[in-house]
Amino acid sequence: MEALSTTLVYIGLGLTVASSALYWAHLAGLRVVMRRMATDAGGGPVIATIERGDTNGWAESVGFGATASAWTAFAVLIGALLARWQAVDHAPWSNMYEFTTAFATAILGFYVVFERIYVKPHAKRSARALGSVALPTVAGMLAVSVIFFPSEVNPLVPALQNTDLLAIHVAAMIIAYAALSVSFVAASLYIAQGGDKNRFARLPKSRALDDVAYKSVMIGFPILAAGIALGAYWANSAWGRYWGWDPKETSALVTWLIYGIYLHTRGLRKWQGMRSAYVLVLGFAAVLFTYFVVNLWVSGLHSYAGV
Repeated sequence: MEALSTTLVYIGLGLTVASSALYWAHLAGLRVVMRRMATDAGGGPVIATIERGDTNGWAESVGFGATASAWTAFAVLIGALLARWQAVDHAPWSNMYEFTTAFATAILGFYVVFERIYVKPHAKRSARALGSVALPTVAGMLAVSVIFFPSEVNPLVPALQNTDLLAIHVAAMIIAYAALSVSFVAASLYIAQGGDKNRFARLPKSRALDDVAYKSVMIGFPILAAGIALGAYWANSAWGRYWGWDPKETSALVTWLIYGIYLHTRGLRKWQGMRSAYVLVLGFAAVLFTYFVVNLWVSGLHSYAGV
């Protein structure tokens, strides 16, 4: 099952790379056209050329292909996690390889669900534009996972041997971070649009992007709070205290506070729009800092990344 899981992760990586290319082709309105070159002797060889394809039929076909590839990748990665669960006999997010794979899968899951809700057939401004940021993010995380983190199955360290809390607490953090990642994608495109200026016709309108960002935070923020609370409960049973200002604990709390600031200031007139979007970018930077920097380079009680 370990080998099957690893193979499925590689397949998922390939699918997310292909899906990323399709989302970018959809965003740019590009299509591949086969043309026969003319020569003095008549017809020449057939070559592939990339052209603009602005017709709705073409755009819809490429967009459908991107979506189908993303959903297929999500299903494959779910299969990889289930196979890994069978191989390790506990929730498959106990080290950096497993957590990164699960994190990427969760981001993809949240993205395809938000796309399913927001994509309107025949709409000029397609919410699939979010895929041009979300899918490369997922592909990048999977690439980091398979290139830099060892995938070998090892026994759990003592602090992680409460398998029930491992499953619930870490799953809550993964789900929260994944939802908040979608808010980063929407905020990035909002900034690219210049807020209400709506600079690019192919991107969703700023109002729709702001709505996606807000709703994803409304999902991720309370789940992150629950994850931190579960972590405190686990810390008390593992280390005899609920809170010790460990670097991981502190960084997660700061991340939660940043998103709390976003929710508070979003209702203030001077903070609506671009300022709120920049807060979400800062929040995602805090997510990455909590996840990568603290796990890999900051020593603490949570230093069991498996690398």
